[in-house]
Amino acid sequence: MRAADDDSRPSRGSRGRPPLLSLARLSRYTLQQGSRVALYTLHSEVMRRMNRRLQKDLPDTPEVVPDGPLPGQRRMLADIVRLFAEDLRAVEDGLYPMPTDGTMSPRELIATSRAFFRDVPDVARRRATGAHQEVNGRTEGLADALPRYYRQNFHFQTDGWLSEDSARLYDFQVDVLFSGATAAMRRRALVPFAEILRKKDQRKVAYADLACGTGGLLHPALAAFPRLRGTGLDLSEPYLKVARERTPSRRASYVTAMAEDLPFADNSLDVVSCVFLFHELPPRIRRQVIAEVAQVLKPGGSFLFVDSLQTGDVPAYDGLLSVFPQLFHEPYFTSYLREDLTGLCADNDLQESWMVPAFVSRVAEFRKSGHSVQ
Repeated sequence: MRAADDDSRPSRGSRGRPPLLSLARLSRYTLQQGSRVALYTLHSEVMRRMNRRLQKDLPDTPEVVPDGPLPGQRRMLADIVRLFAEDLRAVEDGLYPMPTDGTMSPRELIATSRAFFRDVPDVARRRATGAHQEVNGRTEGLADALPRYYRQNFHFQTDGWLSEDSARLYDFQVDVLFSGATAAMRRRALVPFAEILRKKDQRKVAYADLACGTGGLLHPALAAFPRLRGTGLDLSEPYLKVARERTPSRRASYVTAMAEDLPFADNSLDVVSCVFLFHELPPRIRRQVIAEVAQVLKPGGSFLFVDSLQTGDVPAYDGLLSVFPQLFHEPYFTSYLREDLTGLCADNDLQESWMVPAFVSRVAEFRKSGHSVQ
Protein backbone atom coordinates (compact mmCIF):
# COMPACT_ATOMS: atom_id res chain seq x y z
CA MET A 1 0.00 0.00 0.00
CA ARG A 2 1.31 3.43 -0.93
CA ALA A 3 0.06 6.40 1.09
CA ALA A 4 0.98 9.62 -0.65
CA ASP A 5 -0.97 12.07 1.47
CA ASP A 6 -1.44 10.68 4.95
CA ASP A 7 -0.25 8.10 7.41
CA SER A 8 -2.70 5.26 6.82
CA ARG A 9 -1.05 2.87 9.23
CA PRO A 10 -3.59 2.06 11.96
CA SER A 11 -3.29 3.98 15.21
CA ARG A 12 -4.12 2.70 18.63
CA GLY A 13 -4.20 3.64 22.25
CA SER A 14 -5.23 7.32 22.27
CA ARG A 15 -8.99 6.85 22.58
CA GLY A 16 -10.28 7.18 26.09
CA ARG A 17 -7.19 8.90 27.46
CA PRO A 18 -8.04 11.47 30.18
CA PRO A 19 -8.34 14.91 28.52
CA LEU A 20 -6.13 16.64 31.09
CA LEU A 21 -3.33 14.13 30.50
CA SER A 22 -3.52 14.68 26.74
CA LEU A 23 -3.62 18.46 27.22
CA ALA A 24 -0.54 18.35 29.43
CA ARG A 25 1.29 16.23 26.89
CA LEU A 26 0.24 18.56 24.07
CA SER A 27 1.47 21.59 26.01
CA ARG A 28 4.81 19.96 26.78
CA TYR A 29 5.29 18.83 23.20
CA THR A 30 4.31 22.19 21.73
CA LEU A 31 6.69 24.06 24.02
CA GLN A 32 9.54 21.69 23.23
CA GLN A 33 9.16 21.61 19.46
CA GLY A 34 8.19 25.26 19.19
CA SER A 35 11.36 26.21 21.03
CA ARG A 36 13.41 24.08 18.64
CA VAL A 37 11.86 25.68 15.58
CA ALA A 38 12.52 29.14 17.01
CA LEU A 39 16.11 28.29 17.93
CA TYR A 40 17.09 26.86 14.57
CA THR A 41 15.15 29.43 12.56
CA LEU A 42 17.06 32.15 14.41
CA HIS A 43 20.37 30.46 13.56
CA SER A 44 19.27 30.15 9.94
CA GLU A 45 18.47 33.84 9.71
CA VAL A 46 21.78 34.89 11.31
CA MET A 47 23.62 32.53 8.95
CA ARG A 48 21.81 34.02 5.95
CA ARG A 49 22.89 37.52 6.96
CA MET A 50 26.46 36.37 7.54
CA ASN A 51 26.55 34.79 4.10
CA ARG A 52 25.24 37.96 2.52
CA ARG A 53 28.14 39.92 4.03
CA LEU A 54 30.69 37.23 3.20
CA GLN A 55 29.64 37.11 -0.46
CA LYS A 56 30.99 40.62 -0.99
CA ASP A 57 34.54 39.27 -0.63
CA LEU A 58 34.06 35.91 -2.36
CA PRO A 59 33.84 34.89 -6.03
CA ASP A 60 30.41 35.04 -7.59
CA THR A 61 28.54 31.74 -7.53
CA PRO A 62 26.26 30.53 -10.35
CA GLU A 63 22.65 31.65 -10.13
CA VAL A 64 20.41 29.09 -8.49
CA VAL A 65 17.74 27.93 -10.95
CA PRO A 66 14.87 25.77 -9.63
CA ASP A 67 13.53 23.06 -11.90
CA GLY A 68 9.94 23.11 -10.76
CA PRO A 69 7.69 24.84 -8.23
CA LEU A 70 9.01 26.19 -4.95
CA PRO A 71 6.94 25.88 -1.76
CA GLY A 72 6.24 29.14 0.05
CA GLN A 73 7.11 29.67 3.69
CA ARG A 74 3.48 29.21 4.69
CA ARG A 75 3.33 25.80 2.96
CA MET A 76 6.58 24.67 4.56
CA LEU A 77 5.51 25.80 8.02
CA ALA A 78 2.17 24.02 7.59
CA ASP A 79 3.99 20.81 6.65
CA ILE A 80 6.26 21.09 9.70
CA VAL A 81 3.19 21.56 11.90
CA ARG A 82 1.58 18.52 10.27
CA LEU A 83 4.75 16.48 10.86
CA PHE A 84 4.71 17.45 14.54
CA ALA A 85 1.00 16.57 14.80
CA GLU A 86 1.71 13.10 13.39
CA ASP A 87 4.66 12.75 15.76
CA LEU A 88 2.50 13.62 18.77
CA ARG A 89 -0.25 11.29 17.55
CA ALA A 90 2.24 8.42 17.60
CA VAL A 91 3.14 9.35 21.18
CA GLU A 92 -0.55 9.47 22.12
CA ASP A 93 -1.04 6.08 20.46
CA GLY A 94 1.74 4.60 22.58
CA LEU A 95 3.99 3.78 19.64
CA TYR A 96 6.95 5.54 21.24
CA PRO A 97 7.54 7.81 24.24
CA MET A 98 7.55 11.58 24.36
CA PRO A 99 10.69 12.69 22.46
CA THR A 100 13.60 14.27 24.28
CA ASP A 101 14.86 16.45 21.44
CA GLY A 102 16.92 19.47 22.36
CA THR A 103 18.18 18.27 25.72
CA MET A 104 21.57 19.95 25.42
CA SER A 105 22.66 21.80 28.52
CA PRO A 106 22.97 25.60 28.20
CA ARG A 107 26.75 25.20 28.11
CA GLU A 108 26.55 22.61 25.31
CA LEU A 109 24.10 24.74 23.37
CA ILE A 110 26.28 27.84 23.58
CA ALA A 111 29.41 25.89 22.60
CA THR A 112 27.66 24.23 19.65
CA SER A 113 26.15 27.51 18.52
CA ARG A 114 29.55 29.18 18.56
CA ALA A 115 31.08 26.29 16.61
CA PHE A 116 28.28 26.54 14.07
CA PHE A 117 28.88 30.23 13.41
CA ARG A 118 32.67 29.76 13.30
CA ASP A 119 32.16 27.26 10.50
CA VAL A 120 29.86 29.47 8.40
CA PRO A 121 32.70 31.41 6.69
CA ASP A 122 34.54 28.19 5.77
CA VAL A 123 31.40 26.68 4.28
CA ALA A 124 30.75 29.91 2.35
CA ARG A 125 34.33 29.87 1.01
CA ARG A 126 34.04 26.28 -0.20
CA ARG A 127 30.69 26.98 -1.84
CA ALA A 128 32.06 30.05 -3.65
CA THR A 129 35.28 28.37 -4.80
CA GLY A 130 33.89 24.87 -5.36
CA ALA A 131 36.32 23.40 -2.82
CA HIS A 132 34.78 20.05 -1.93
CA GLN A 133 37.83 17.77 -2.10
CA GLU A 134 39.75 18.93 0.97
CA VAL A 135 39.05 15.65 2.77
CA ASN A 136 40.31 13.65 -0.21
CA GLY A 137 43.55 15.63 -0.09
CA ARG A 138 44.44 14.12 3.24
CA THR A 139 47.07 11.41 3.18
CA GLU A 140 47.13 10.37 6.80
CA GLY A 141 45.10 7.92 8.82
CA LEU A 142 41.62 6.61 8.22
CA ALA A 143 40.86 8.54 5.03
CA ASP A 144 43.24 6.38 2.98
CA ALA A 145 41.14 3.26 3.53
CA LEU A 146 37.76 4.83 2.72
CA PRO A 147 35.94 4.60 -0.62
CA ARG A 148 36.65 7.46 -3.00
CA TYR A 149 33.00 8.55 -3.18
CA TYR A 150 33.01 8.98 0.61
CA ARG A 151 36.11 11.19 0.82
CA GLN A 152 34.43 14.50 0.03
CA ASN A 153 33.29 17.58 1.89
CA PHE A 154 29.60 16.77 1.60
CA HIS A 155 27.48 19.90 2.17
CA PHE A 156 30.81 21.81 1.99
CA GLN A 157 31.13 20.97 5.70
CA THR A 158 34.51 21.10 7.38
CA ASP A 159 36.27 17.70 7.58
CA GLY A 160 33.49 15.88 5.75
CA TRP A 161 32.63 12.86 7.89
CA LEU A 162 36.12 12.48 9.28
CA SER A 163 36.45 14.40 12.53
CA GLU A 164 34.83 14.61 15.94
CA ASP A 165 34.30 18.32 15.39
CA SER A 166 32.20 17.50 12.34
CA ALA A 167 30.32 14.78 14.23
CA ARG A 168 29.43 17.06 17.13
CA LEU A 169 28.25 19.81 14.82
CA TYR A 170 26.46 17.79 12.13
CA ASP A 171 23.05 17.32 13.79
CA PHE A 172 22.90 21.00 14.70
CA GLN A 173 23.71 22.00 11.12
CA VAL A 174 21.01 19.71 9.73
CA ASP A 175 18.45 21.07 12.17
CA VAL A 176 19.28 24.62 11.07
CA LEU A 177 18.61 23.48 7.50
CA PHE A 178 15.32 21.78 8.41
CA SER A 179 14.07 24.25 11.04
CA GLY A 180 14.39 21.79 13.91
CA ALA A 181 12.24 19.10 12.28
CA THR A 182 14.99 16.52 11.59
CA ALA A 183 14.39 14.27 14.58
CA ALA A 184 10.63 14.19 13.95
CA MET A 185 11.25 13.13 10.34
CA ARG A 186 13.50 10.30 11.53
CA ARG A 187 10.94 9.17 14.09
CA ARG A 188 8.38 8.44 11.38
CA ALA A 189 10.34 5.22 10.84
CA LEU A 190 9.42 4.17 14.39
CA VAL A 191 5.76 3.92 13.36
CA PRO A 192 6.20 0.80 11.19
CA PHE A 193 8.91 -0.38 13.60
CA ALA A 194 6.40 -0.35 16.48
CA GLU A 195 3.93 -2.36 14.40
CA ILE A 196 6.63 -4.91 13.58
CA LEU A 197 7.54 -5.35 17.24
CA ARG A 198 3.92 -5.83 18.32
CA LYS A 199 4.15 -9.29 16.78
CA LYS A 200 7.59 -10.21 18.14
CA ASP A 201 9.58 -10.65 21.32
CA GLN A 202 11.83 -7.57 21.27
CA ARG A 203 14.63 -9.49 22.94
CA LYS A 204 14.85 -11.83 19.95
CA VAL A 205 14.75 -9.19 17.22
CA ALA A 206 18.00 -8.65 15.29
CA TYR A 207 18.23 -5.01 14.23
CA ALA A 208 20.88 -2.92 12.45
CA ASP A 209 20.89 0.77 11.52
CA LEU A 210 23.05 1.50 8.47
CA ALA A 211 24.99 4.77 8.27
CA CYS A 212 23.90 5.41 11.84
CA GLY A 213 26.02 8.55 12.18
CA THR A 214 25.79 9.88 15.72
CA GLY A 215 22.81 7.63 16.51
CA GLY A 216 19.96 9.76 15.15
CA LEU A 217 17.60 6.78 14.72
CA LEU A 218 19.32 4.11 16.82
CA HIS A 219 19.02 6.20 19.99
CA PRO A 220 15.24 6.87 19.76
CA ALA A 221 14.61 3.28 18.65
CA LEU A 222 16.29 1.86 21.75
CA ALA A 223 14.50 4.43 23.92
CA ALA A 224 11.15 3.52 22.38
CA PHE A 225 11.59 -0.24 22.61
CA PRO A 226 13.25 -1.02 25.97
CA ARG A 227 14.10 -4.67 25.26
CA LEU A 228 15.41 -4.15 21.75
CA ARG A 229 19.09 -4.48 20.91
CA GLY A 230 20.57 -2.72 17.93
CA THR A 231 23.79 -2.43 15.97
CA GLY A 232 24.84 0.90 14.53
CA LEU A 233 26.98 0.64 11.41
CA ASP A 234 28.95 3.51 9.91
CA LEU A 235 32.15 4.21 7.98
CA SER A 236 33.18 7.13 10.17
CA GLU A 237 35.04 6.26 13.35
CA PRO A 238 34.63 9.81 14.72
CA TYR A 239 30.87 9.71 14.21
CA LEU A 240 30.66 6.30 15.89
CA LYS A 241 32.63 7.63 18.84
CA VAL A 242 30.07 10.39 19.32
CA ALA A 243 27.24 7.86 18.86
CA ARG A 244 28.67 5.75 21.69
CA GLU A 245 28.76 8.82 23.93
CA ARG A 246 25.20 9.81 23.11
CA THR A 247 23.76 6.29 23.35
CA PRO A 248 25.68 4.65 26.21
CA SER A 249 23.31 1.69 26.35
CA ARG A 250 24.36 -1.92 26.82
CA ARG A 251 21.77 -2.74 24.20
CA ALA A 252 23.69 -0.76 21.56
CA SER A 253 26.72 -2.06 19.70
CA TYR A 254 28.67 -0.46 16.86
CA VAL A 255 30.66 -1.62 13.89
CA THR A 256 32.75 0.23 11.32
CA ALA A 257 31.80 -1.09 7.89
CA MET A 258 30.41 -0.18 4.48
CA ALA A 259 26.70 -0.49 3.76
CA GLU A 260 27.59 -2.09 0.41
CA ASP A 261 29.52 -4.86 2.19
CA LEU A 262 27.57 -5.70 5.33
CA PRO A 263 29.26 -7.80 8.03
CA PHE A 264 26.11 -9.81 8.81
CA ALA A 265 25.20 -13.37 7.90
CA ASP A 266 22.63 -14.05 5.20
CA ASN A 267 19.03 -14.13 6.48
CA SER A 268 20.12 -13.00 9.94
CA LEU A 269 18.36 -9.66 10.60
CA ASP A 270 14.71 -8.91 11.29
CA VAL A 271 14.92 -5.17 10.71
CA VAL A 272 17.39 -2.98 8.83
CA SER A 273 17.05 0.79 8.76
CA CYS A 274 18.87 3.68 7.15
CA VAL A 275 18.35 7.43 7.37
CA PHE A 276 19.58 10.02 4.84
CA LEU A 277 22.03 7.56 3.28
CA PHE A 278 20.85 6.88 -0.27
CA HIS A 279 21.02 10.44 -1.61
CA GLU A 280 24.75 10.45 -0.77
CA LEU A 281 25.54 7.24 -2.65
CA PRO A 282 26.50 6.88 -6.32
CA PRO A 283 23.84 4.96 -8.29
CA ARG A 284 26.03 1.86 -8.54
CA ILE A 285 26.54 1.78 -4.76
CA ARG A 286 22.83 2.27 -4.09
CA ARG A 287 22.15 -0.93 -5.97
CA GLN A 288 24.82 -2.78 -4.04
CA VAL A 289 23.38 -1.58 -0.71
CA ILE A 290 19.87 -2.71 -1.64
CA ALA A 291 21.21 -6.12 -2.66
CA GLU A 292 23.11 -6.40 0.64
CA VAL A 293 20.04 -5.44 2.67
CA ALA A 294 17.97 -8.06 0.88
CA GLN A 295 20.70 -10.62 1.50
CA VAL A 296 20.98 -10.11 5.26
CA LEU A 297 17.26 -9.75 6.01
CA LYS A 298 15.33 -12.78 7.12
CA PRO A 299 12.30 -13.79 5.05
CA GLY A 300 9.52 -11.48 6.17
CA GLY A 301 12.03 -8.95 7.51
CA SER A 302 11.66 -5.20 7.02
CA PHE A 303 13.84 -2.49 5.54
CA LEU A 304 12.93 0.90 7.06
CA PHE A 305 13.96 3.78 4.84
CA VAL A 306 14.14 7.53 5.51
CA ASP A 307 15.61 9.94 2.99
CA SER A 308 14.83 13.04 0.97
CA LEU A 309 11.64 13.32 -1.01
CA GLN A 310 12.05 12.37 -4.65
CA THR A 311 10.74 14.22 -7.67
CA GLY A 312 6.98 13.78 -7.84
CA ASP A 313 6.47 12.62 -4.24
CA VAL A 314 5.11 16.05 -3.33
CA PRO A 315 5.08 18.12 -6.54
CA ALA A 316 5.05 21.44 -4.67
CA TYR A 317 8.58 20.63 -3.44
CA ASP A 318 10.10 19.58 -6.77
CA GLY A 319 11.79 22.93 -7.38
CA LEU A 320 13.22 23.05 -3.87
CA LEU A 321 14.69 19.57 -4.30
CA SER A 322 16.37 20.62 -7.54
CA VAL A 323 17.92 23.64 -5.81
CA PHE A 324 19.47 21.65 -2.97
CA PRO A 325 22.45 20.20 -4.90
CA GLN A 326 23.10 23.65 -6.38
CA LEU A 327 23.55 25.13 -2.89
CA PHE A 328 25.36 22.24 -1.21
CA HIS A 329 27.94 19.76 -2.37
CA GLU A 330 25.69 16.76 -3.01
CA PRO A 331 27.18 15.06 -6.08
CA TYR A 332 24.70 12.17 -6.18
CA PHE A 333 21.52 13.98 -5.14
CA THR A 334 20.19 14.74 -8.63
CA SER A 335 20.41 11.09 -9.68
CA TYR A 336 18.71 10.09 -6.42
CA LEU A 337 15.74 12.37 -7.15
CA ARG A 338 14.66 10.19 -10.10
CA GLU A 339 15.89 6.82 -8.87
CA ASP A 340 13.21 4.13 -8.97
CA LEU A 341 13.73 2.90 -5.43
CA THR A 342 10.53 0.89 -5.39
CA GLY A 343 11.60 -0.92 -8.56
CA LEU A 344 15.17 -1.49 -7.39
CA CYS A 345 13.94 -2.96 -4.13
CA ALA A 346 11.36 -5.13 -5.92
CA ASP A 347 14.13 -6.50 -8.14
CA ASN A 348 15.78 -7.68 -4.92
CA ASP A 349 12.67 -9.26 -3.41
CA LEU A 350 11.87 -6.23 -1.23
CA GLN A 351 8.28 -5.07 -1.70
CA GLU A 352 7.23 -1.57 -0.68
CA SER A 353 4.41 -1.93 1.86
CA TRP A 354 4.14 1.68 3.07
CA MET A 355 5.37 5.12 2.08
CA VAL A 356 4.50 8.57 3.40
CA PRO A 357 6.00 12.03 2.97
CA ALA A 358 7.26 13.66 6.15
CA PHE A 359 7.96 17.34 5.46
CA VAL A 360 10.94 17.11 3.03
CA SER A 361 11.53 13.39 3.63
CA ARG A 362 10.00 10.16 2.42
CA VAL A 363 9.57 7.32 4.89
CA ALA A 364 9.01 3.81 3.61
CA GLU A 365 8.93 0.18 4.65
CA PHE A 366 10.04 -2.60 2.31
CA ARG A 367 9.38 -6.22 3.25
CA LYS A 368 11.32 -9.24 2.12
CA SER A 369 9.17 -12.01 0.75
CA GLY A 370 8.55 -15.05 2.88
CA HIS A 371 7.29 -15.72 6.38
CA SER A 372 8.89 -13.86 9.27
CA VAL A 373 10.81 -15.79 11.88
CA GLN A 374 9.38 -15.28 15.37
